[in-house]
Amino acid sequence: MMLLTRRAMGASTLAILAGCATSAQEATEAAPARPAPAIGSFGVDLAARDLTVKPGDDFAHYAQGAWMANTEIPGDRTRWGTFDILREKADRDARTIIEEVALAGGAPGTNQQKIADFYNSFLNQEAINAAGIAPLQGELDQIAALRTHEQTIRLIATPGVAVNSPIAVFVGLDERNPDRYICNMVHAGLGLPEREYYRRSDGEFPNIRTQYVAHIERLLTLAGQPNGARQARAILALETQIAERHWPIADRRNRDRTYNLLTRAQVRALAPRFPWDASFEAAGLGNVQEVVVSELSAMGPLANLFVRTPVRTWRSYLTYHLIRNNAAVLPQNIDDEVFDFYGRTLNGQPAQRERWKRAVQAVNGGMGEAIGQIYVQRHFPPDAKAAMTDLVENMRTAYGQRIDQLSWMSAETKVAAREKLATFRPKIGYPDRWRDYSALEVRANDAFGNSKRQQLFDWNHDLERLGRPTDRDEWFMTPQTVNAYYNPVFNEIVFPAAILQPPFFDLNADPAVNYGAIAGVIGHEMGHGFDDQGAKSDAHGVLRDWWNAEDVRRFTEVTDRLVAQYDAFTPLEGINVNGRLTLGENIGDNGGLQVAYHAYTLSRGGAPAADIDGITGDQRFFLGWAQVWRALIRDAALRNQVLTDPHSPALYRTNGTVRNMDPWYTAFNVQPGDALYLAPEDRVTIW
Repeated sequence: MMLLTRRAMGASTLAILAGCATSAQEATEAAPARPAPAIGSFGVDLAARDLTVKPGDDFAHYAQGAWMANTEIPGDRTRWGTFDILREKADRDARTIIEEVALAGGAPGTNQQKIADFYNSFLNQEAINAAGIAPLQGELDQIAALRTHEQTIRLIATPGVAVNSPIAVFVGLDERNPDRYICNMVHAGLGLPEREYYRRSDGEFPNIRTQYVAHIERLLTLAGQPNGARQARAILALETQIAERHWPIADRRNRDRTYNLLTRAQVRALAPRFPWDASFEAAGLGNVQEVVVSELSAMGPLANLFVRTPVRTWRSYLTYHLIRNNAAVLPQNIDDEVFDFYGRTLNGQPAQRERWKRAVQAVNGGMGEAIGQIYVQRHFPPDAKAAMTDLVENMRTAYGQRIDQLSWMSAETKVAAREKLATFRPKIGYPDRWRDYSALEVRANDAFGNSKRQQLFDWNHDLERLGRPTDRDEWFMTPQTVNAYYNPVFNEIVFPAAILQPPFFDLNADPAVNYGAIAGVIGHEMGHGFDDQGAKSDAHGVLRDWWNAEDVRRFTEVTDRLVAQYDAFTPLEGINVNGRLTLGENIGDNGGLQVAYHAYTLSRGGAPAADIDGITGDQRFFLGWAQVWRALIRDAALRNQVLTDPHSPALYRTNGTVRNMDPWYTAFNVQPGDALYLAPEDRVTIW
């Protein structure tokens, strides 16, 4: 039973808004000229457009086609676009902070000392090479000494031992009781991204499996393990059996099905021969009496597979994954081998990222809020937070009006929906209280040890939560993260500082662009509170039925139409978007942009928007949305995304969203016969 220290809580993007005067003349008379925006004359890169493409045929390429044609994905990236460019900037900003701290040093035990030693030890590849496999040898010896299934599960569950397991546990929020933390159990254990990589016989999948076996053999050999070929075949066969017992990925989104509160006795009954108590004791969870089991029907079969599989096979499996999971802090030939398969083969990435970039990522992962505290002082001005706060409230108003106008929702459910909207808690920029790293030990010239101690620090941090009230001020992303999320258990929308910059948000950009960009993303995050899964939590974050049954039926009819639309998108030959897997994110985009447009209309107070450079206000709004989703992606990474990611590819986040909005048709004169055209009755409006 593997330990998971944290669960990423994700969504997409965000935004901010500037006020709008009622006319261009009044704006000129009432205020001095606004400083120039960061992009173009009003916030959109018009040179990125490909005017040979009709907007109604492919709006993404109309808006960004010239940029796509003239841009190459950097060799150390699998994709390149708005998010990636800002993430590269955030990494460089963090590097400056880290290296200044590392240069200045700090007293033992301070954050400064820990940041410096964490970064410098990871950066020192020569010292890591010189240490060889020795830092891992103790755990390799423990695996080699395993003789029983109980010994095996105890090792798997031991905190800080970075191995895989078909059954994993973590401490998280209780979705039916937001005031407490609880132990959660999920299925896990695969080395390939998802179960379909083991099951499919078409396209590249057989070749990927062949290369996976070859990679395992090479990695085991590099680490001095004998019989690499035999062990590699056994590992693939075992993981294939694990994959056969996994749920389809779209089913794992269903929060009703994945919340199963069991007592320890009921967990034991799932597979009486499995050493459940030994696993809980080894993890430090011996006193836990209740567990939320996610994929309930899979747990018994996976537990039985564990006890039926010979221990020698588990030794091979654990040895490989221990080496793989620690590769970044092991000799370069091992690190390069892991990258060669997981980077090049699985995702088409030609080159490994520079060591400093990976060192920044490691420090951000281990001490992210210590970096973030300095980051926001340098890169997040107070006026941005104030403007973002105003925009969130404007979007709340617009959402409320949209709810009131819904034809498919009953009056009684509208009251509950309004209550939930009113209790949304926005978190903007950075936390009010920073995380305490005093219990984290970091040593100079000990990259492996620092990685292991950081894992233990995170696990102990989570373990100590059990029995305590939940911390509603905690953030699950650092301020320097270019992303955002909705947390249904706390009913909160969270926008880190790093995403609140151009092209997402620019205080000096035209309001239409900000509404199309950051307001669309704010609406997206708010929309997660009302998507097919987020809507299952009430205003207080409790997972329960609060909708009128007839409303649920009508809502499902509408969302099923959206599923069908996205199911029809084929980004690669033989691979379609999974409309059911991506439904929550697609609802977020659909509703978020609809509400952002509504808010944009309200902001003008009934006055028309003046043209700028011959571009209408509505056109600027939709170009702002398309600019956010500008992206190129390698085919292998695209295949991986479609099979594993609940977000649709960027192309469809543009095209799939705008084609459901009537104002887009008018703004760009989209007509029947255009490739993206949908008849009015086929357009989906949810919120």
